[in-house]
Amino acid sequence: MIEAGQRSHAQQPRAGVLLVNLGTPDAPTAPAIRRYLREFLSDERVVDLPRALWWPILNGFILPFRPRRLAHSYGSIWGDEGAPLLTHTRDLAEGVQRALTERLGASQVPVYFAMRYGNPSVAEVIAKAQDDGVRRLVALPLYPQYSATTTASVMDAVFAALSGLRWMPELRSVHQYHDDPRYIAALAESVRAHWAEHGQGDHLLLSFHGIPKRYFESGDPYFCHCQKTARLLTEALELPETRYTVAFQSRFGREPWLQPYTDERIAQLAQSGVKRLDAICPGFAADCLETLEEMDMQYAELFHASGGEVLRYIPALNASPTHVDCIATLAEQQLAGWLPEAIDSERIALRAAAMPY
Repeated sequence: MIEAGQRSHAQQPRAGVLLVNLGTPDAPTAPAIRRYLREFLSDERVVDLPRALWWPILNGFILPFRPRRLAHSYGSIWGDEGAPLLTHTRDLAEGVQRALTERLGASQVPVYFAMRYGNPSVAEVIAKAQDDGVRRLVALPLYPQYSATTTASVMDAVFAALSGLRWMPELRSVHQYHDDPRYIAALAESVRAHWAEHGQGDHLLLSFHGIPKRYFESGDPYFCHCQKTARLLTEALELPETRYTVAFQSRFGREPWLQPYTDERIAQLAQSGVKRLDAICPGFAADCLETLEEMDMQYAELFHASGGEVLRYIPALNASPTHVDCIATLAEQQLAGWLPEAIDSERIALRAAAMPY
């Protein structure tokens, strides 16, 4: 009698795609948020302070009190289907699955999604992929701009999951796509669509999530990737330097982070006479707490209180057709040579080259 594990040895190698986003609590409650924050803030890629210094701060000050304060914030954005980040990431994965099925002519490549922190976990989804016969895996962290705090942390989780497997799959990964023409075109289209519906504001704010300045000085390329994304996007929109600002949001703790800080810059823009401020967060593949609550609520109130009339948030790309096309193409490029002979790497390369930017 052939056991399941033995039977799988004779199967044709199957390729799969794994999309990974940051993560979210399971519910907008203090206990769920505490579990999520404990996992997130215990990651040495995120907080690299000595553990002897960090553990008392995390366990004595942050975890006992911060989850209760965040419960209202998460509750304000929670939908009927759960956290927006989770539902948008799921919808994006389903869209990429449909796009790859259409391009490849058959349901050859399963597309999965996981969360770096929370559920579904990277380890859980990789185990599912292995059960499905996936022997070749493309890992695609949904962070356009590379940072050790995000992309590298995802790959840590992928490697940790693979290290526990008896038969590890082959692995390829996408580490960044901050200057990919399809990504820039998708951002530009989203801004133009917003302007077509609401009219063009006086100024465009491009707000990226911040990281400690010390990380950048230690060699993290994130700041440079953000600046290049901003330059390519504003060039596509034909905006002069006087009509846009690049800033960094969501700083935490007392040490200096990347500057200018978004909240300070928003107040300055309002005080300088900007009345209608359009804001986009190009580093977020899907809407989440930082975009829907921090930007669209907190910062909108700050702008109005500082003398501006209205801050209008331009949603993340989420599962828009242009975003699906971008992510599907990135995945398809990595799949070259891994598919059945009928769908060879030359065909993939030719199709990718023929797609409009």
